[in-house]
Amino acid sequence: MQGSPAPTLAARELACRRGERLLFRKLSFALGAGEALHVTGANGTGKTTLIRALAGLTTPFAGEVETAGGIGLLDERVALDPDLPLGKALAFWRKLDGGDERTLSTLGLEPLLEVPVRYLSTGQRKRAGMAVLAGRSVPIWLLDEPLSGLDTATIGTVSVLIADHVRAGGIAVIASHQPLAIDGLRNLTVENYAPAPEPAE
Repeated sequence: MQGSPAPTLAARELACRRGERLLFRKLSFALGAGEALHVTGANGTGKTTLIRALAGLTTPFAGEVETAGGIGLLDERVALDPDLPLGKALAFWRKLDGGDERTLSTLGLEPLLEVPVRYLSTGQRKRAGMAVLAGRSVPIWLLDEPLSGLDTATIGTVSVLIADHVRAGGIAVIASHQPLAIDGLRNLTVENYAPAPEPAE
C-alpha cells in the first residue's frame, strides 16, 4: 500500500433497517490507516447489515458511509466458482489480483486444491475466502464472522493475517462473536445504537 493515499473509512450518523425494523441509528465511527474495529453484538442486531452497508451493498436508511481506498469483503458468500476445483478457482483471482501463493500454505489449503469448491466445509470456504482477500491489493478489509468454522490454530493464523494487514497501513472492520488478538483493536457494540423500545400502550 506504499505510494497510495492513506485509506479512510467512516460512518456518519448511520441508520439501517431490515424490512420494517430499524436495527440501529446514529452509528458513527472513523478509521484511518493502521486501525481496526471489532463489531460485536447478538445475532440479529445488525452486524452483517452494517458490514454490507460499509461495503456499499446495502443502502442505509439514514446517514452516509465515506471511504478512500479500495474495499475487500469476506462474508459467507465466498466468490469462488463452486464447480471448479479450489486450486483453479483461486488461480482465477491470482490472475486478476496477483497475490502470494505462500498464503495457501499458511492457511492449510494445499491439500484441498483438487477438491471442488462446492464440497468444501464452512471453515474451508472461509480459509479460501481469506486467501482471496489477502491476495488483493485493497487497503480496507470488511470481514463478517471470518473465524466461524475454524479450529483454534487457524483462528490464530487468520488473526495474524488481519493484524499484519493493519500494521502495513490497512484498515479492518471485523464483525465477530469471538475475541481477536489485534493490537489497538477498537470495539463497537451494535446494541448501543439500537432504537429505544416504543412505550407500551
